[in-house]
Amino acid sequence: MSVLHRVDETFEVADEQPVVALRDLVFFPYMVLPLLIGRAPSVAALKMAETEEGTLLLLTQKDGDVDLPTAADLHTTGCIVRILQVTPLTDGTSRVVLEGLGRAEALEFREEGDGLRARTRILEHSKQRLLDPEVEALVRQVRGLFHEYVALSPRMPDELHGTLQGVEDASRLGSLIGGHLLIPVEDKQSVLTRVGIEAQFTVLRDMILRELEILRIEEKLDQQVQVQIDDDRRQFYLQEQLKAISKELGSTDSEWSELEARLDKAGLPPNVRERADRELGRLVKLNPATPEASVIRTYLDWLADLPWESRTEDLLDVERAARILDDAHYGLEEVKERILDHIAVLSLVGALKGPILCLSGPPGVGKTSLGQSIAHALGREFVRVSLGGVRDEAEIRGHRRTYVGALPGRIVQGMRRSGSRNPVFLLDEVDKMSRDFHGDPGAALLEVLDPEQNRTFTDHYLELEFDLSDVLFVATANQLQEIPEPLLDRMEIIRVPGYLDTEKREIGRRFLWPKQVERHGLDAERVALGDDVLASVLDGYTREAGVRELDQRMATIARKLARRVAGAEESEGRIAISTEELPDILGPPPYSRAEREDGAGERIGIANGLAWTAVGGQVLDVEVAVVPGTGQIHLTGTLGDVMKESARAAMTYARSRAEQLGLDDSFHSAVDIHIHLPEGATPKDGPSAGITIAVALISALTGIPSRGDVAMTGEITLRGRVLKVGGLKEKSVAAHRYGVGTVLLPHDNRAEVERLPDEVRSGVRFLPVRTMDEVLEAALTYLPPSRELPAQQGPILEGLDPAIQPFQ
Repeated sequence: MSVLHRVDETFEVADEQPVVALRDLVFFPYMVLPLLIGRAPSVAALKMAETEEGTLLLLTQKDGDVDLPTAADLHTTGCIVRILQVTPLTDGTSRVVLEGLGRAEALEFREEGDGLRARTRILEHSKQRLLDPEVEALVRQVRGLFHEYVALSPRMPDELHGTLQGVEDASRLGSLIGGHLLIPVEDKQSVLTRVGIEAQFTVLRDMILRELEILRIEEKLDQQVQVQIDDDRRQFYLQEQLKAISKELGSTDSEWSELEARLDKAGLPPNVRERADRELGRLVKLNPATPEASVIRTYLDWLADLPWESRTEDLLDVERAARILDDAHYGLEEVKERILDHIAVLSLVGALKGPILCLSGPPGVGKTSLGQSIAHALGREFVRVSLGGVRDEAEIRGHRRTYVGALPGRIVQGMRRSGSRNPVFLLDEVDKMSRDFHGDPGAALLEVLDPEQNRTFTDHYLELEFDLSDVLFVATANQLQEIPEPLLDRMEIIRVPGYLDTEKREIGRRFLWPKQVERHGLDAERVALGDDVLASVLDGYTREAGVRELDQRMATIARKLARRVAGAEESEGRIAISTEELPDILGPPPYSRAEREDGAGERIGIANGLAWTAVGGQVLDVEVAVVPGTGQIHLTGTLGDVMKESARAAMTYARSRAEQLGLDDSFHSAVDIHIHLPEGATPKDGPSAGITIAVALISALTGIPSRGDVAMTGEITLRGRVLKVGGLKEKSVAAHRYGVGTVLLPHDNRAEVERLPDEVRSGVRFLPVRTMDEVLEAALTYLPPSRELPAQQGPILEGLDPAIQPFQ
């Protein structure tokens, strides 16, 4: 049977109580407060209390940041409370109204289920008689100091005066004062811990005196601030008088007059001018020193600086534009034709919505510089905005003016820099945007790049419609698959696959080398870079779709020449670089044109594949090794899921054609097959390597070498059909660059060959294929015995014209 202790005249409690831990709160006797209980130990203690006498022991945590406190995390002195009301809430917590009964000390803790219980000792009874005059004087002093504290503190309700007047019991008075003081939790815990009226009220007196001193200092500071505010108001009043006097004298030097004149000159639309006048009226009435005045002034400056009506006249001479584009860029015929078409149509209709062009291609092919040339050809202003790494929607639409330091988005900022409402606006690296909790900038661009919507583009900062329909937007990207589909649908894609070697030679001779000569302070009449040197640099030191690496190599050569010119041994005469000097200047050549010679036995189990990458097309080897084993297949080279599926499909095809290939029906169970794509650190994926893997696999199984001058691309099915793939333009340019003589491509890609550069079509033989049988005839040096052609026919490739020749 539990031992009961009396706390007041009408209530008894058990000597063991469920414990509820409080964060940043000290509960005093005689207080009635609602609490939200949701932590598991507290919920368990509440359930125990409801099944028992309905009382709890509330103990304050030593550290409020602890989520699941133990007994060591709690103060030992707390308050026993009675549960008055429990209201369950929808989020799983409970709203519990509690009444403090008396102070108690936890002597010993023990765990029960998920909750905590403590054996308690009552520290004092709720009522005590004041027999000592000194103690009574102390109580009266504390009562008076607290009344003064309530009067000075703006956060204390005036009703406390009346509440304390009717309290005669000293113990109850001390609890009420301690509970209402706005002091730190540790100080409140110190008040609760004190045993005895005199000890408790002594602590209360010291704390109230300290708080009163702080309140008096705050009141003094408030008075000083009020005086400063009055001075500011007086200054503002005098400034307004000065403005009125200046107006009477006919002075026009007023700051507001200048701002209003700028707004008049900006040619604002009626709705924009109405908004500007309203904001200017507010600004004139405000003190210039206030933050709001600065925000409004910045807003009006933006309205005055934006090109609402200003525009440049388009230069609609097609021949002039063609000369400008040809002088600035070599090749890129498709892009040039599209721009010239736009200029021609514009010259006929007079007004045309700006197209949304997207230049897609590997790095270094001149996509960004092409935007500048387009602006020059049209006679328009040019603005470039880089979107690489942008992940916040506000970067496009701007921040709302409620934020400190808010500014318009990059679109409006670019329009302000251009000073024209019809510039060429380059959105660089549009495929490098990302999204997170800040929003999706790609979604924000949908309105910008939609010709039907961008005439009413609304920036969050301006909160006004701005017309972007006359802007010629040009976007650049390396990988179209990184662009969201809705955004991609709004753009006209123009692919820039890369440069051929002949184009690179011309670009190096016409553009890159003269630029490096000028940049390094060389005399173009004294230094020379021969065509043979340029060809050697291209063959041995570059292997890219663009010309960025070539530019870097030329910069190295220019630095070496500058060093010679600066030296005494080359002070006069013409200076030139020979091909024999290149290894000393650039180091050993990292590439070689003889990499893909048509070998014999060394080509067994190897096939040349064509791949598309973010930096252009590439020629990749697929290697297959067959070793004795138990029928396992190993795939290495950092292959993606799609490429792994292509490898499995190729293996299934080989097994299904075992009889025609001269293989035993159960060959797969006696060997292990290892399929590898070199450069294992580079991730690879995509379906276009299917026929390449199949050729390398069949070559390794049959021992028949593959042709070293044949490369291929195409997706394979289980029945041996060859399906259409993408990126043929980039792959074909890569095949030409690597010296591949014949390219096998899916029959459905045949029409794309007509759009390839003439140099590629004349230098590479394209053979459309429908099935793997046709691929094997063209890719292997000879066919397996069961399918070998008559000797008089010879190899399949002999006698074919250097044009597209389908299999009959």
